[in-house]
Amino acid sequence: MNRMFADRISDVPKSFIREILKVAVDEEVISFAGGLPNRALFPVKELKQAASQVFDNMGPEALQYSNSEGLLKLRKFISNRYMEKSGLSIPVENIMITSGSQQGLDLLGKTFLNEGDDVIIEEPGYLGAIQAFSVYKSRFNPVKIHEDGMDIEALKHVFPGRNPKLIYTVPNFQNPSGISYTEENRRAVAEVLENKELYLIEDDPYGDLRYTGEPKSSFKQLLPDKTILLGSFSKTVVPGFRLGWIVAPDDIMEKLLIAKQASDLHTNQFAQCVLSAYLEAGDFDVHIAQIKKVYNHQREAMIASMDRHFPKDVHVTKPEGGMFLWVSLPNQISSMKLFDLAIKNKVAFVPGHPFYIGLTETNTLRLNFSNVDADTIEIGMERLGRALKELLANS
Repeated sequence: MNRMFADRISDVPKSFIREILKVAVDEEVISFAGGLPNRALFPVKELKQAASQVFDNMGPEALQYSNSEGLLKLRKFISNRYMEKSGLSIPVENIMITSGSQQGLDLLGKTFLNEGDDVIIEEPGYLGAIQAFSVYKSRFNPVKIHEDGMDIEALKHVFPGRNPKLIYTVPNFQNPSGISYTEENRRAVAEVLENKELYLIEDDPYGDLRYTGEPKSSFKQLLPDKTILLGSFSKTVVPGFRLGWIVAPDDIMEKLLIAKQASDLHTNQFAQCVLSAYLEAGDFDVHIAQIKKVYNHQREAMIASMDRHFPKDVHVTKPEGGMFLWVSLPNQISSMKLFDLAIKNKVAFVPGHPFYIGLTETNTLRLNFSNVDADTIEIGMERLGRALKELLANS
């Protein structure tokens, strides 16, 4: 019966992270695998009040079908926030609410990509983007990233041999590596792409979660006519609402709306109304400040714990924000072999190979610090360090 399935779905890999989460369901396993926000920080009371307000003030209107673009008040909030935080003038008409930024990726793939079309992605790159674009059978052109951002020489070498339509980037606290592009690197990337016929996707789900350092320019400022923005409320309010957005020029937005209508007509109207009422209450920045305080403490706790329990030749990124650390093991030690040992030691992480194209073994791994308190981090890092030392002793 395999002939019954479309090629586009048969060739798409499963989400490796979702498969790992199944392995880590044991309550004794300390998991650093998922990119999960800390549920203790969800504004449950405030959202409950907002929901009551929506029922009282809007009633059946909040439960009706809505437009494909999304709730106007919510889009105005996003537009105003771009101006306040980045000085970007984004017209409301160029903002569409999506079912998480993951749907934004799917709509972009649906709108731009034919089979075999070239896409530039970061290496290592966001697994969700790899999965979303794989559905459309695109050809990936990975470009390595380093501590400063994208490898400029490697980016140049993509051209003129290939003719990519899209380049996908997460320039702030990248998933999985945690690195941020420097200002110089962003400008160098923009210079390479300035005269190329393609669009740059700037995915920024973690931008509000900065703990140290200064904000850098958006590609929307450097390549205003070529940049498409993706954003999300999943990391700053709650992921369960599945509310994100996409910013695109008029001609692209017209096509994205058609793709959106063919997909789900519109994003959850009631969730948009509740979120908008919550944001109107004016406590959003106070809430984000609390998230940043907690996550920064957990980030520092994980780095300090790794210093205590890991061999000295293990390299780890020191992100200025976001939710992840990226670890490189010595002597090309397989992170998949470490994973097998780690599970026996009741600790889980994501091995690095799913974040690369065509690799089944790497010496890298991703650790999430946002969903685990400092005491649990200490226990988990001790377990992981013990597994690593055992693996190194037997290598």
